[in-house]
Parts: sequence; C-alpha cells; structure tokens
Amino acid sequence: MSQRILIGVAWPYANGSIHMGHIAGCYLSADIFARFHRMNGNQVLMVSGSDQHGTPITIRAEQENVSPEDVVSKYHKEFLSSWERMGISFDLFTTTGTENHRQTVHDIFTTLLDKNYIYPNTVPLPYCHTCKRSIPDRYLRGTCPNCGNLDARGDQCDNCGKPMNPEDLIDIKCRISGDKPEIRNSEHFFFKLSAFQKPLLEWVNKQKHWRPNVLNFTRRYIEDGLIDRAITRDLDWGIDVPVTGFENKKIYVWFEAVIGYLSASKEWASTTNDPEAWKDFWHKDAKVYNFLGKDNIPFHTIIWPAMLMGVGGLNLPYDVPANEFLNLEGYQLSTSRNWAVWIPEYLEKYDKEQLRYYLSANMPESGDSDFSWKDFVRRNNDELVATYGNLVHRVLTFTYRNFGQSIPQPLTLTTNDKQFLEKVHSLFSEVTQQLEECHFRNALVNAMAIAQEANRFLEASAPWKTIKTDRETAGTTMWVALSAINCLKMALYPFLPSTSQKLHEMLGFSDLIEKHTWAWHSSEINLPPGQRLNNPEALFVKFEDEMAEEESSKLGIEPQ
Repeated sequence: MSQRILIGVAWPYANGSIHMGHIAGCYLSADIFARFHRMNGNQVLMVSGSDQHGTPITIRAEQENVSPEDVVSKYHKEFLSSWERMGISFDLFTTTGTENHRQTVHDIFTTLLDKNYIYPNTVPLPYCHTCKRSIPDRYLRGTCPNCGNLDARGDQCDNCGKPMNPEDLIDIKCRISGDKPEIRNSEHFFFKLSAFQKPLLEWVNKQKHWRPNVLNFTRRYIEDGLIDRAITRDLDWGIDVPVTGFENKKIYVWFEAVIGYLSASKEWASTTNDPEAWKDFWHKDAKVYNFLGKDNIPFHTIIWPAMLMGVGGLNLPYDVPANEFLNLEGYQLSTSRNWAVWIPEYLEKYDKEQLRYYLSANMPESGDSDFSWKDFVRRNNDELVATYGNLVHRVLTFTYRNFGQSIPQPLTLTTNDKQFLEKVHSLFSEVTQQLEECHFRNALVNAMAIAQEANRFLEASAPWKTIKTDRETAGTTMWVALSAINCLKMALYPFLPSTSQKLHEMLGFSDLIEKHTWAWHSSEINLPPGQRLNNPEALFVKFEDEMAEEESSKLGIEPQ
C-alpha cells in the first residue's frame, strides 16, 4: 500500500558554498531515501530551502560590503546549481524570504501566542559599546558552561550541541571588537518550552526506531530540564514580529527556520492543481522524516516537535536520521579557515557519481568519519572500477561479442545458478530493509556484495571456457550474470542514479529507470532474452595516484 513520505532537509545558510560536509551530513542521505521511496511506489515530497535570515548572512554581507539580499541571491542560485549537478532531487528548494514563509511563520506564532505558549518577558542581551549596537548571538564567543568549549556561540555550542542564551556563556566577548559586552535588559517574546517537557519525554521514549545517537542525546537533554527560550531579537534582518510595539525586533532564526518544512510544503502545493495537497503530508498516516547534521538535533527533536504540539493537528517527525560530522584529512571542516572541499569546485573537475559513492560508503551515520583524497582514490579504483565497473564491462562485452549483441536465451538453470540468484535476491532484500530503516551505509555494503558474489560466480562458471564446447550453457551463465547486473542497477540506483540509468540503457532498455518499480526477480520477463544490447562502455574512470597528491597539496598536505 502506498505511503506518503515528507522529507524535510535542513536549510543551509545562504552565506557560502556547499561543501562535502554538507552533502555527507544530510543532503545525500535524504536524496537516497527519496529516490528509494519514489521507486517503491510511495508519494514523496522532499523540501528544503536557503535560510536567509541568520546572522551568518549579515556577517558575510558586512565582510563583502554588500547587502544581505545580494548574498542570499548569489548563494541561493549556486545552491540550486549544486543540487542539480550532484543529483539531489528536491521537489522544492525555496528560501525563507518568501511571502508564503512569512505568513506561515506568523500563523504559527499567532496560534502559539493565543494559546499562551508564547509570552513577553524581559531578557538580558549583550550590547557592545565599541560596535554601538546589540550583538546577535553568533557575533558572540565564550566558554560553554556545559562542556568547557572555549569558542561557543551565543546561541549554541558546536562542540556539545547544547543550545543556550548569550548570558549563559562564561567570559563572553564580541567576536567583532573583542570587547566584553554590557548585558542590557530588553523585552522579547519567549516560547514556553518548559510546558512540553513531560509530553516530549513520553513521545521520545516511544521512538525505538531512532538512531541511538539521536535518541540518547534528545532524552538526556529533556531529562536535564527544559527552559523557556527567547524567540525574538533586536535585529534589522529577518521576519517581523506580528505584534504592535515590537516593530524594531525580528523573529529569531532558530524559531522560524524549522517552520520552513511546513511553509515549503504549502508553497509546493500552490504549484499543483490542489493548493490543499500539503495537508496530505502533515495529517493522518503520512510519515515525516527530517534529515540534518548532529548540531541541529535539539531543534528537530525537541523545539520543533514542541511547537507542533502547541499548534496541534500536525504530524510530529516520524524519524530524525541525523548524521555526525565528516572531517577532512583528519581535521574538522572549517569554512572560516577554508578547510573544505567545495562542491562547485569539485564538480568542475570530477564526476558526481564517484563522490556520491564515496560519501555513501563513508557516511557518518553513527560517528564522525573522514574524507581523504588518498582513500577516495583507493575506494574508487578498488570498489567502483575493479569490483563493480569491471564486472559490468566484462559481462556485457563478452555477451555483446558472442551472442549477437543481444541477451542470450537461458536453458535449464543449474543448482549453482539457482543458489547464486537466491543469494542475489537475499542481498537485494537486505538493501531494501536497510534503506527503509535509513541505514544507508549498510545498504550500500549489501548492494556491492551483489557485485562481489557475481564476480565469484563468473570465476567458478568460467563461461569463456564453456563457450568453446557448450555455447548454450555459456549463454545460460551469461543470462544469469546479466540478471544479477540488472539487479545491481536497481539496488545502486538511489546511490548512483546516473550510472544506473547508463547501465539500464546498455542492457537494452529505452525508458527511464525511475519509471520502473523498486523490485527485482530473476525471470525472463524482467530480463527478456533476445533484447538488443547497446555497445558497452566503461561505467567509471580510474584515478591515478597523482590526483590524490595534487588535491592534497592544495590543502597544504605533504605527499606520503
């Protein structure tokens, strides 16, 4: 039975290019999941957009002496290009700057205000005499009272992930002037997060399917006690507060950005024949998945669910498969230090599929992982080229040359043939289950195991020898091998969509692979004998060792 699946992906700040850490953190896993469910016959809506109201945008604008609008326009366009070139298949990628988003935020704000879950209160906020203004949270630095990190921000510690208020920081300083700001009182609106401690804990304890890192972090955070949080700030860039007397304040970005999942759903529906279609993904038996990095966990497992509870009538997240961090050559990625591999630059030189494979195989699902150019080259050459690509090329080339450029007619399958195909079917079932449970790295391992099994099957069957004395048996062997390759193209499609389409066409199919159903069975209906093959081509390019040395040297790493 078809399901409705809403996939909400974290909204990147439109203040800089996308790098590999972003892709590995949530965008690739969300795309893999979306492609799988679309082929599985489910109704999928995958949305996100550029977050244009955070202080990172105003910081960038000040650095470049341009307006925040100029910064957002530049990077939003670049994001759209990066998604297309990386094969990230959003149904809608919008911005938080639309009138639709502003109205949706106001609706949520007003509803929570009317229900007394939002209330005005005085809050101490930092004022820098040198800068002569109130200092936004991200312009502050200090020591985290929770973990001791010396470079925590005024809204969150990136080391332990704990959200906080500026006055919580120890030895607080302005990042711009370096001076200690004065704490001044200012009236702002607060979200009554404390009112949801019990219902949130009860809800979280039921989420047995969540990843352990997400579940344990969330449970500990709630058990430590939830406090009310200010949701407006003294800013001139952001969404206005829909209350008289607060014209000089803005709704704080952490509150309004998560509402983007709802506003984007409404915007998507407005482009269809049914403006109310968004409701199908927020009510009844639809499932909501939020993909994000670990630094965003509390906003999606605590704050956003509490907001939804307060509003009422909307589905809470079914799963929040947050990834940990991807490091680069053993060190944490840093945009300020330019310690990153930027996606636009990568795509100017290399193919997206090899990167999609490596980041999937190395996905930081349960702990931080590391990208190194040397390992990237090794896994590309050993796994994509030698294991998968070589299998496809030698099977298709042998068949193309010896069986009239067509899929051969199989005779009676041997016990060995049947056992091999049963193994392939079992592995495909494993891939399916792992994808359903958001275990993408394990799903890829099982998919690649099909290629490994196929290589062993060919070595044991040796059709290049059999064809000399028994052409029909060799033809049967090749049909069995082609059937496994036909399975591989499906199992690897969510990870390598362009490669699977190329293989689909080489097998003689003329339509788009995504038009097919997520299923595989070893039958002549699934792989018709006599179907004309297209001329085999190499699926992947082998990298030379010098490539890793060249790219590493750009980062200042000496060759080993």
